[in-house]
Amino acid sequence: TGYKLFPSEWDERSGGILIPPGSDEGRKNYLAVLQDRVAGDTDRLNRIIASYEQELRTYTYADILADYSAPEGADTLFGFMKEMIGRLRRQGRIRTCETYDTTLRNFTRFRKGRDMRFGEIDSEIMVAYELHLKMTGVSKNTSSFYLRILRAVYNRAVEEGFCTQRHPFKHVYTGIAKTAKRALALDALRRIRDMELASRPQMDYARNMFLLSFYLRGMSFVDMAYLKRSDVSDSTLTYCRRKTGQTLSIGWEQQMQAIVDRYATEKATSYLLPLITREDGTERTQYESKMQQVNRHLKKIGQQLGLPIPLTTYCARHSWATIARDKNVPLAFISEALGHDNEQTTRIYLDSIRTSVVDDANRMIIEGL
Repeated sequence: TGYKLFPSEWDERSGGILIPPGSDEGRKNYLAVLQDRVAGDTDRLNRIIASYEQELRTYTYADILADYSAPEGADTLFGFMKEMIGRLRRQGRIRTCETYDTTLRNFTRFRKGRDMRFGEIDSEIMVAYELHLKMTGVSKNTSSFYLRILRAVYNRAVEEGFCTQRHPFKHVYTGIAKTAKRALALDALRRIRDMELASRPQMDYARNMFLLSFYLRGMSFVDMAYLKRSDVSDSTLTYCRRKTGQTLSIGWEQQMQAIVDRYATEKATSYLLPLITREDGTERTQYESKMQQVNRHLKKIGQQLGLPIPLTTYCARHSWATIARDKNVPLAFISEALGHDNEQTTRIYLDSIRTSVVDDANRMIIEGL
């Protein structure tokens, strides 16, 4: 193991580490860490054995030692997730890549850095992880988000033959709980649009980015940030959603052009909006910083107007979907991932609707504002 102990610090009867009276603080801390590591090592050995028993295979102590000592690779959870993250990055699915990376880092903290083979993953581990998330103050939806990603990774590992399906997620919550309302009525949107903000340019800028998101059928802020000038052609904006890779087209309206013209500069980049101002490899950082600034000023606007909900860029997305529904726009093409539980179903319906019909509906909504 590489652990170093004095004979007085080991209890042969229980097979555990002792902290003798009189040990100095440094030694006590070291031994406490080793106690935790030994417990983790023992747990891993037991789970390796349990996976063999589950598969009804014959094994020896050498098999156990080989699995325990194997370097991190594609047949371990951490190794497989890192490989998947690499695949997503190469496919340009940056947002999905980031969510997988966040989940891996969170689960690694829960495991205190100890990787595990897929055969060791069972419902007990996942229930313990769910409880850990709850105790650290994570919301039910965030906990479910982490667990759904781990389930997707596990299922992919099953498909690729790294383990047999043992349904380790059957006792944890992987649904989507209803969240607080984030939509605004047309009257509230008009009040935002009509605010006099000439003397407060930062708030004015935030307000205009919010309105543009609404005009663009509730386009997410990250997609707005990465829009290119070349994406607008023949009165149509065509772009690729960074979250899903889906290509969408939007009829280009005068209200959209007015906002773009307002922030046009001579020292422009290839980006359509001044959310990313330098093309030097820091685009992601620039976008995140700008989104924080915009949301900070939007919250001030919401407070000044006495809006019933905190105003953020995401409210534009919910508001567009809700207003579209209230105007009897067919639910078949409303991105009801803003309100539906099943985003995949919404995407299927979206694909079946002619773009011109969507543009006509969007024009009606904008004119209603």
